[in-house]
Amino acid sequence: MTQQAEATGQGVGRIIRSDACVAEGAAWLAKAEPRFAYALEQVAPLPLRLRPDGFGQLLSAIVSQQVSVASARAIWAKLEAAGMVTPEAVLSVTEEDLRGIGLSRQKARYAHALAEARIDFDALRDAPNDQVVKELTAVTGIGVWTAEIYAMFSLGRADVFAPGDLALQEAARILFDLPVRPKERDLREMARAWSPWRSVAARTLFAYYHVAKDKEGLA
Repeated sequence: MTQQAEATGQGVGRIIRSDACVAEGAAWLAKAEPRFAYALEQVAPLPLRLRPDGFGQLLSAIVSQQVSVASARAIWAKLEAAGMVTPEAVLSVTEEDLRGIGLSRQKARYAHALAEARIDFDALRDAPNDQVVKELTAVTGIGVWTAEIYAMFSLGRADVFAPGDLALQEAARILFDLPVRPKERDLREMARAWSPWRSVAARTLFAYYHVAKDKEGLA
């Protein structure tokens, strides 16, 4: 079900492969932190949320930046229809060609940068968490948030968190009854207590965010 590679959160650590892995992490969090126990009562069972890894997933993340879900899906569908979802295909056309398919000028540049980076995605599967983030963020257009989300959901890393995510910040504010939404640095520090299951904590907070906002809407 799970794989132990290194005990430290700075390495590969546990790999989430199934719903049973998520349930194991959820049980640990509920025992370690009463507020997570409360949140899990509201949202359980948590979704697995594993995604494919590789070039296409990162290109999709670039497409999704600063646009609605519907717009991102429409643009991605155009890229798929044009066969522009591999490094070779992207490099075979100009940035202007990519713009004609639906990418903005900036995202067309990012798509070329990602293709030119020639990332060894197979090697990333066995790379330590900090190395994954370092290698991905070296590519123009990929920030820390995208790299951490990739590590969590495409590589299945159990002990990675994305404190720059606004939904996670807001969910933490509500769940922990904080006076203000925590900044990225503060939430990263809070999340240390949730190791070695920080990505399950993120799944919990993502799910709890929607529950809490639905309740606010009914208030």
